[in-house]
Formats: sequence, C-alpha cells, structure tokens
Amino acid sequence: MKMQDQSINLGIVVAEFNYDITYLMLQRAISHAKFLGANIRIVFKVPGSYDMAIAVKELLKRDDIDAVVTLGAVIKGETKHDEIVATQAARKLLDLSVEFGKPVTLGIIGHGVTHEQAVERIEEYSTRAVESAIKLAKRLRMLHNLQISREEMVIIE
Repeated sequence: MKMQDQSINLGIVVAEFNYDITYLMLQRAISHAKFLGANIRIVFKVPGSYDMAIAVKELLKRDDIDAVVTLGAVIKGETKHDEIVATQAARKLLDLSVEFGKPVTLGIIGHGVTHEQAVERIEEYSTRAVESAIKLAKRLRMLHNLQISREEMVIIE
C-alpha cells in the first residue's frame, strides 16, 4: 500500500468545560471521521479549552497520530475572560501545528458566543474541524512524498 493510500489517524482533544456542548461535538466528530474513513486513535479529555495545548503537544509527538482535532466551547460571560481563553488557546494550537508539522484544527466555538449560539454551532464546528484535519494531513503526506522535475508544476488538493 502506498503511503498516501493509508487512512489518516486522528487524535481528538475535547474540553470538559461546557460538556453539554462538547460531548455532542465529540459524538459528531467521531461519526464524521468514521464516515470520511479516518481512524480515531485517541480521545483526550482536558478540563477546558485553555488546557488543550499540553495534551495536543503530547499527541503530536506520537508517530501514530497524523493530525489533532480540538473541540471546545468558550461561552461569553460578564467579563472578557472568554476572549483571553479563546485567543490564547488558538494561538498556542497554531504554534504547535507549525512546530510539529502536523495539522491541529480549531473546533473551538467562541469567543463572544452565548450558550444558545454555541449549541447552534455544534455540528458545523465539529465536522469542519475533522474535515480540515483529514484534508490537510492527506495533502501534507502527498507533499512529503512528492518528487517532481524542474519543469513540472504540481497542485496539491
């Protein structure tokens, strides 16, 4: 079997905070990954979205993980705490993706959303995060295995 024909192995990091939302996101993500032919290798639960980076980093170190999907919901409160949590989590997750050369997708709803708005976004955020992880992991695999001549142009999609 060629390397690019192998299915994608995913890790999922899911926040327990706002678990009434993130539990449903996790169920949708697992179902969608199976539908798309990806393998879920590890589901790692963390207390909240702000706590994801350390778990993501450990998953990215593993050879059996091609990409990590993050799932969380950062609901607006009376202060700007939600902005800090969501912004810092997103920044660190992007940094880890670049550092390890593996996709880390942002399935974190928020900041600035109400509980009701977050519920409305469960399906969209969880399925998009899974699709992005699979697409990017496959395309990176193709790029890593690519050999072209000086005259060729290749579009990886």
